[in-house]
Amino acid sequence: MKALYLKYKPYYRDSLHLAIPVVISQIGHTMVQTADSIIVGHFAGTISLAAVALVNSIFVIAMVIGIGISYGITPLIAQHNGRNEHNECGQLLSNSLLINSITGIILFVLISFGAMQLIGHLDQSAAVVRQARPYLFLMGISLIPLLIFNTFKQFAEGLGFTKQAMMISIWGNVLNICLGIIFVKGMFGISPMGIKGVGYSTLIDRCTMAIVMGIYVFRSKHFRIYLQNFAIRNIDRLRSIKILKIGAPVALQYTFEISAFSGAAVLIGTISPIAQAAHQVAISLASLTYMAASGVSAAAAIKSGNFFGAKRHGELRLSAISNYHIVIVFMSLTAILFTFGNHLLPWIYTSDKHVVLIAAQLLIIAAFFQLFDGTQVVGLGVLRGMGDVNMPTFITFIAYWIIGLPIGYWLGIKSGMGVSGVWYGLVLGLLTASILLFIRFQLISRKHQYKTPVIIAQD
Repeated sequence: MKALYLKYKPYYRDSLHLAIPVVISQIGHTMVQTADSIIVGHFAGTISLAAVALVNSIFVIAMVIGIGISYGITPLIAQHNGRNEHNECGQLLSNSLLINSITGIILFVLISFGAMQLIGHLDQSAAVVRQARPYLFLMGISLIPLLIFNTFKQFAEGLGFTKQAMMISIWGNVLNICLGIIFVKGMFGISPMGIKGVGYSTLIDRCTMAIVMGIYVFRSKHFRIYLQNFAIRNIDRLRSIKILKIGAPVALQYTFEISAFSGAAVLIGTISPIAQAAHQVAISLASLTYMAASGVSAAAAIKSGNFFGAKRHGELRLSAISNYHIVIVFMSLTAILFTFGNHLLPWIYTSDKHVVLIAAQLLIIAAFFQLFDGTQVVGLGVLRGMGDVNMPTFITFIAYWIIGLPIGYWLGIKSGMGVSGVWYGLVLGLLTASILLFIRFQLISRKHQYKTPVIIAQD
């Protein structure tokens, strides 16, 4: 163990230095939905919490599509920076900002004219649907500033500047929580808005974050050398295609996984609003740990991109494996937390004893899939940094839509196991993705390593 630690020690240090701010920033995305769930669960009731679950199950698909496309710039920035091609970075930012702005508008239109009608035809409770519609509309608008924020965030993180987005995310969540409580409960002369209140607070939060992150990037001295070629005239088809060739498959990867969980939420909604609210509680907690692992994955993508661009493939393997070690340790700790805190954690979200009882059972299942969830998302990040996105996309489709969700439907609905059966199917999907992505990493990284001598970083 000591020899193993000494071998990877410099990579642990570099990875954690980069990953920790990204982890906090990534958790910030999920904390918005988590804060909304907590505020609504305590101040608006179980039906409203079920409405949040329904909206999030649909909205999160649109969100990960947008975020996935915005990730297209990060490995490209990391690779060009690894080759000291600074001028290319500003041109990529110009193209990425246009792509992500258009993506946000398109997704908002799809939510407004598609999802708003769809939720009325999913065999959900009428009371839940009635409260869900205005909340979904406001969340749809918030996608546009969210993706603008993420454009600047991914640009900065691709260059190794991760702390600023972390701080903006932290203060953004503080703003969201404060405004959410004021709007939902009705304080300082404002009439109680119910579930719409958290929609307004989220929209204000994301607009503020986009403005602040943009100001930081354009005014910071750290980025001047990279922004010399940032201009509208540098928007061109070839660079946009290059970004989309990475971003679109990444969006599909996240969509296949998240939509499987969203599909599970819809299936569970046909059981009862209580089961749906319990699913929202458990999935909110599991999403926090997933986004933390996603932060490690993002850092792994950046480091892999740097090493891949510089053709230092031996170091790439060592760095990637160190990120696997980090996520395994972290997710093991969260598994222990879920196991021993399964009856306590749900009370953070709701005081409904029936919801708490079902959510406690689901957290045991969540504890079981923590390692699979963490290792599969790190595998995606490492492969993304190397520019390998098409085969991982196929793997995620097979894992979640051919294996995970169909088995969950059969166990949960057809076999009568209920909400736990649906979750067992999702566990099998995560296990499949984890194994296949690790095999893919081994094959690709070893192929490149044989062409390049291994260089061990000095402590």
